[in-house]
Amino acid sequence: MDAATLRATQAPLKERFKSDPAAALITLRANGAVDGDSIACKLETGRGLATAGLHPSAGGSGGDLCSGDMLLEALVACAGVTLKAVATALELPLSVARVSAEGDLDVRGALGIDKEAPVGFREIRLRFEVGTDAPQDKLDLLLKLTERYCVVYQTIKNGPKVSVALERV
Repeated sequence: MDAATLRATQAPLKERFKSDPAAALITLRANGAVDGDSIACKLETGRGLATAGLHPSAGGSGGDLCSGDMLLEALVACAGVTLKAVATALELPLSVARVSAEGDLDVRGALGIDKEAPVGFREIRLRFEVGTDAPQDKLDLLLKLTERYCVVYQTIKNGPKVSVALERV
């Protein structure tokens, strides 16, 4: 997709959302069911069922997906798509673009070993590698806009309000 096609595709959406801001509020959903036989959760995805389980450092076999890895994968996917969309809009050619994320966590928190150890990532590092002849000011703008418009990055960075409920069925 080139910049003109991207603009043409997004123009009616942008116009609609400008004139009707309520139409821009969407709800994404994810669903899963806890496995009765193992410590796992079966997730419904657009590609079929996926099974998430404990990371090996928490007693898992390593055969199931790890939700921490999935969080980083979601960040990489969103950041990669956003980078490409921004580069396209800026007409900034990329001969190659790679995205990686890594995060540090102390599993003692999740295992309940140390009440002072945090549960969750202490730090996440997102990295882009790009091949381009574009000047540095264009690359700085590419990074700035990618950060600004990446939904998963902004969600992690800004910590949205989250609620939890438990219902008897």
